[in-house]
Parts: sequence; C-alpha cells; structure tokens
Amino acid sequence: MAEQTPLDKFKHVLTGASRAIAREAEVEVAWSADAPSASGKNFRVPLPARNLPPEQVSEARGFADSFSLRLRHHDGALHARHAPPEPVARACYDAVEQMRYEALGANNFGGMRANLRSAVEMRTASDPIVRAQNQSEVPLQTALALMLREKLTGEAIPDRAVPGVELVRSFIEERVGGDFEALALSLDDQAAFQALSLDMLEHLDLTHPSDSPDQGEDDDSEDGEDQDQGEEDQEPGEGDPQATEMAGETAEGDEQGDVDSEARSEQEMGEGEPGEEGDEGMMPVRPNRPWTDIPDGFDYNAYTTRFDEVVNAQDLCDLEELDRLRAYLDSQLTGLQGVVTRLANRLQRRLMAQQNRAWDFDQEEGVIDAARLARVIITPGTSLAYKVERDVDFKDTIVTLLIDNSGSMRGRPISIAAISADILARTLERCGVKTEILGFTTRAWKGGQSREAWLADGKPPQPGRLNDLRHIIYKKADEPWRRARRNLGLMMREGLLKENIDGEALLWAHQRLLGRSEDRRILMVISDGAPVDDSTLSVNSAGYLEAHLRKVIEWIESRSPVQLMAIGIGHDVTRYYRRAVTIMDVEQLGGTMIEQLAGLFETE
Repeated sequence: MAEQTPLDKFKHVLTGASRAIAREAEVEVAWSADAPSASGKNFRVPLPARNLPPEQVSEARGFADSFSLRLRHHDGALHARHAPPEPVARACYDAVEQMRYEALGANNFGGMRANLRSAVEMRTASDPIVRAQNQSEVPLQTALALMLREKLTGEAIPDRAVPGVELVRSFIEERVGGDFEALALSLDDQAAFQALSLDMLEHLDLTHPSDSPDQGEDDDSEDGEDQDQGEEDQEPGEGDPQATEMAGETAEGDEQGDVDSEARSEQEMGEGEPGEEGDEGMMPVRPNRPWTDIPDGFDYNAYTTRFDEVVNAQDLCDLEELDRLRAYLDSQLTGLQGVVTRLANRLQRRLMAQQNRAWDFDQEEGVIDAARLARVIITPGTSLAYKVERDVDFKDTIVTLLIDNSGSMRGRPISIAAISADILARTLERCGVKTEILGFTTRAWKGGQSREAWLADGKPPQPGRLNDLRHIIYKKADEPWRRARRNLGLMMREGLLKENIDGEALLWAHQRLLGRSEDRRILMVISDGAPVDDSTLSVNSAGYLEAHLRKVIEWIESRSPVQLMAIGIGHDVTRYYRRAVTIMDVEQLGGTMIEQLAGLFETE
C-alpha cells in the first residue's frame, strides 16, 4: 500500500474534524480546483498546494467548517418555507442565515474563527463588491452579510471589501441598525432569527407585509394556498446561503444535472444591486409582481431612439483585445467546456439521426438491396429485391440565442452563457442548422443621452424608456462559427454589462428572425432577471418595463411563427414565458440549453 502524502493525511484529518463538528459520521471531504461547494454530506473544499501553505490550509478548513456548521445548525426545510419570493430579498435572506450559523462556530471556537476568517477573505476576493466604484455596483447581500458578521462576531470587514461596504453603510444602518442588535440575541434559535431577518428585509424595502411568506404552519388564512404552491415549486433547502460564497461548481460527466440546487452563484445573487433611482436615491428591486398589478390599456414608448445602437461585437473593441478576452474566457471554463461538449455531441447525434436517409424496401425497381444480393445471384428472377430512398422531412432551421448582457450577469453566469452559446453554435453548424448569437444591454447606467435630452426638455411626465439601447451581434446567422468565435470574448469586457430592457431586445431578435427564409425559426432567451433600468423605472409607472415584456411575449407566443423559449438563471422566467425553465445553479446552463433545443427539434 502506497505511503500517504501530507495532502492525503490533511484530507483525512479534515474529514474527521468535519464529521465531529457536523455530528454526522457520513460526511465526506473532497478537493476542488474550482469554487468550494457542498451537496448534502459531500463537501468540496479548495485544494491546497502540495507543501500545504498555512494560508491555504486555513482556507480549506474554513470552508469545511462552514459546511459542517450548516449541517449541524441549519434546517433547510424551515429556511425554504419562509423564504421571500423577491430575488434580492432572497439573496439577503440566504446570506444572513449563513452569517448566523458561522457566527455560532466563530464565537465558540477560536481555531474555527480563524479558519472562517480565511474563508470569508477568499470569498470576498471574487465578489463584485471589491470592484464596486459607486453605490449601484455594490451587491446588497454581500454588504449586509459582512456588516452583520461584524456585529455578531466582532470580526472586521475584509480590507478589500471596506470601500464597497462604506458606499452603502449609511443606507443600511439608517434602516436596520437596530435589527442587528435583535439578531445578535437570537443566534441559537433559527426560527426567531428567521422572523427577525424578514422584518429587517421589510425595513430595507426589499419585501412588503402583503408579500411576506406565511409564518404560521397551521395558519388557515387565504394565503395558505399560495404558501403550499411555493413549497411545491421549491425543494427543501433550496437556495442555501452557501450560494454567496461560490461562483459555481463544475459538474462532472453526465451528473451535471444532479448538482445540489442549493448552490447558486454570487453573480446570480447580485441582481438588483443597490443604486440610486431617480432623484430620491432609492434602492431598486427587480419587479416580482403578479399579473393583476398590470393596468389595462398599458402603453409603451421610448422617449427617443436616436441614441440607440445595433453594433457588431468586433466594433466595440480592437481585434487584439478580443483575442485576449477570448483566451481569458477559455481559461476560465476549461472544465465546463468538456461537459457541455459531450452534451452537444448527444444533440448532434439526435439531429443527425433525424436527417439520416430512410429507405423503402421490397420494391420492384430502384437500387438493388445488398441484403438480397445473394438471392438475386442464385435466383435472377427474384422480385422485390430493390430499395428506394424516401424523402425525410427535416425542416430548414435557424436558432437565435439572445443573451442578457446586464450587470447582474457579471462573472460566472455570463462566462458560462458565452461558452455554452459558442459550443452550441459549433454543434448546430455541423448539423446544418444556422445559429445567430445576440446580446442586449444599455449604453449607460441610469440613463444616457436619452435621459439628458429629457432633462433638457423640462422633464415632461411619463416619458417612457429613458436609456440608450445597445444591441450586440456576436454571430450572424450566415457567418461561419470560426469567424465569430473571438467575438464571444467581448462578454468578458469590463464595463460592457449594464442594464437590461428585455421587451425591446426580444422584438429586435424576433424581427431579425422574421426576415429569414428558414421553415423553422427558434428564439432562445437566456436571462437572470426581469427588465431593469433605473432611469426608466424612476419616472414611469411601476412595472413599466415588465408589463411591456409580458405583452411582447404574449404576442410572439400567440401570433408569431417563431418558436420562443427561455432559460432563467436564478429567476422564475416561467412567470413570463409559456415554454421556459428556471435553473438555480448556473453550471446547469449548457446542458439545459441543449436539452431544451433537442426537445424542440423533436416536436413537429
């Protein structure tokens, strides 16, 4: 038997410690070169170097301790039962629960406190908060969690996150400063802590009393039906607070779809980041309203369209930078590319099978059937020894991938969307199916030249859309994949991803499809949230952009020859689209895209 290496010995000790902390004998610890994650009793922690540097050892211990504390102190079913529906509120709700059970460990064990500190430092290093330059770029859930950790444990906020936290500290303390005190007194009681957390979210205007989940299990009020429905749609433990610490775990082989639904990426959590809205400096929240909130007779318009642009990806930066960005994209997703490629090969086999030749046998004339050749030689007068090729009805097809290029897609989601689109385009091209890849965002944050024109005109009421659209063509339908490959690297460019006005982007992509001659036209939308543009929403009626999106979708689905489908990343797009799927783990995106397309190709 081979002698154990220091790394093996450390793993053995780490597994034993995790089992003791969690009080679970079946806990298993494995190394991961990707983001740390936990699936049930299986932990994947950062792989330290062979010489076991102290700082890397502490990081591995920190993640293992955090996962163990969750098993011991966290009730996933209880957490999911009362989770708020709004995406930003849910992200904050998850993050503060993680701070609760980590604080229980940090306050009771000095060694665990140091380990958890290292894990927090590592998580923070890749969080958008370290890149935030203004209030709108700060992920509220990260700032709230770090401030709460500071209160619960006395641990200082990591140096690299201090500037970002300070941008929103006054906003948070003004509204929920007193809530921190109450939360600190309820660490041992998850139910009580949960109730106080929901109150805190209400004070932050992230939820409203009428929207809050029912707190009583035996409540017979009319809200009970809605609660039951929510529980059916959400598996116990879904959206676990560990989400904020992972950018996602690369799935292994064909088990990609089995990744724990609790794992959600930090970028996915970032939608609806805090920012100024209009002149009041409000914190925007992604809309999550039911159909009944949309007024009858709704109308939509843009204040001006003269600043909008439809631009080719290569026109937004030089070729040298595109090559660099594409290389960066490839380096980030080496592991995922293999998984998605295998799934894409399955799709190719299914498509090619539909296009294969079909024959009618036992014919009086045609091409001689090789299986009957011996019989024909022996008995030349043999009849019905021929075959005739049958026409196969495989519709000429074009697929358009419309990718949300909003700021909340920054990081892992946009990287995976780009590489999945790349592999899918290559696969479909091999099958003779043309593919177009488009993106949509805005030219500026919180209004650009459109808003300036509106201000110069004296701020007329109900101006409509007040930002400049930027629609990007990454790959044209008739363009070979090899020529467009580098363009997808543009999605990695800092500053490209801003706000998203989905309704007009959908109309744009749809109009391009209508101009095509193919018999079958498929439009797939990939997004992680409802439409948001602070400038527009601050001066129009509530739900202005969302209502327009709903009407566009309804029109396409009911009247258009285009087949429309959507994939939501951490956002329930089934509320909008008739044919849609929502994924909570961004790592599932590639496989989901392929499976959804395969299903459409098999539907005649």
